[in-house]
Amino acid sequence: MSSSKSGLPILSRFLTLWIFLAMIVGIGLGYVFPGVADLLGQMSIGTTSIPIALGLIWMMYPPLAKVRYEELKKIVTAKGSKVMLTESLILNYLVGPFLMFVLAWIFLAPFPEFRNGIILVGLARCIAMVIVWNDLAEGDNEWAAILVALNSVFQIAFYSIYAYFYITLVSSWIGGAGTVVQISLIDIATSVLIYLGIPFFGGMFTRFYFLKSKGREWYDKVLMPKLGPTSLFALLFTIIVMFSLKGEYIVTLPMDVAMIAMPLLLYFVIMFLLSFLIGHRSGLDYKRVTALSFTAASNNFELAIAVAVSVFGLASKEAFATVIGPLIEVPVMISLVNVAFWFRKRLYKLQFK
Repeated sequence: MSSSKSGLPILSRFLTLWIFLAMIVGIGLGYVFPGVADLLGQMSIGTTSIPIALGLIWMMYPPLAKVRYEELKKIVTAKGSKVMLTESLILNYLVGPFLMFVLAWIFLAPFPEFRNGIILVGLARCIAMVIVWNDLAEGDNEWAAILVALNSVFQIAFYSIYAYFYITLVSSWIGGAGTVVQISLIDIATSVLIYLGIPFFGGMFTRFYFLKSKGREWYDKVLMPKLGPTSLFALLFTIIVMFSLKGEYIVTLPMDVAMIAMPLLLYFVIMFLLSFLIGHRSGLDYKRVTALSFTAASNNFELAIAVAVSVFGLASKEAFATVIGPLIEVPVMISLVNVAFWFRKRLYKLQFK
């Protein structure tokens, strides 16, 4: 992400450093001041943390305001669209959940609580932070919006079914005793509406309103250069808040964190590389391959955490495992942004001469 594009050279040039510092600050706050977690916990409505929700909503709002909604029909009907949609569905709803399930059993078979938490993360397809990762990697914003919208619909319809299938049925076949999982479709729909619906419709309203009242040139050259960088500030704020919630546990239980981190790390890397390879072999251009890869490799940890808390309880090991999800996902995805740029130089050098 270039400094001219972001309008904030220091922030954009050293974004990876700022993210790691935000993680350290968040963990430090949670460890030194354990009461921060209780305070943030009180700032919740049901299982929705208001500070995290506000950070995530604003984090996604500027990238979604960039989406060319007026051209989505043309984009979806363009050459390669069927390939894009088909591969996204296969990667997100067949390959991804199965891969996380297998990795969870390989690394966490003796620890069913952690295992179930990791499986919940794998079932929750990304609808939030992927917008930011894709934008940082200069992927296709329109296709990212289409794919997260598709994920939203599918999660409302199938998340509870997938959770029951993998955690209750399949785990019982393998281990002899599955955990009965009861997940409310209303809870899932609420999570999707909060974390995707609000910034999605906010971005759409902003774009149509100002394009009509101010014109495209003002929108692209005046508003977006000022609005766009605020997404990164919201990302850093969200990371600090999110990591402070479990800072004490992360510091005092490092072996548990490392044990949970291994399948997550492998999952994110395998899914990204596999998706990029499949998309490239299918003839998709860099921008679409990047959108496909990040939407397949990322996960909706907000939904996984909300479900784990509502089903197993706030203090449960399942909830703890889901919180480790973003601890691993954030630095890995930032690293994969750089991997995407490396692939662009090697695989798409003619396209970006």
